[in-house]
Amino acid sequence: MAFDLKIGSFEPEHAGKMDFYLNVLNEKERGPDDQPAIGIILCAEKDDVEVEFALKTKTNPIGVAEYQLQPRLPAEFRGRLPTAKQLANALRAALPPRR
Repeated sequence: MAFDLKIGSFEPEHAGKMDFYLNVLNEKERGPDDQPAIGIILCAEKDDVEVEFALKTKTNPIGVAEYQLQPRLPAEFRGRLPTAKQLANALRAALPPRR
């Protein structure tokens, strides 16, 4: 799976870039028993007609969704989600050492 988080509105070129990412994942990273990669583009705003035409000729499965920022973490999630520091440490542990 590939996620692409965009700060602004959806642009048609985002679909082309995601298609590229999925082609690389499928060609270079996918194991023999793995299903084809799926792409998710998260953006602050999207126009459904623009998204429809941007994805119309793509053969890889790509979804586009909007996100909304919240000024505060809802009470039911407090203490249940990792902190920014915990996420950074987990990412560092998962990545190969830098050369």
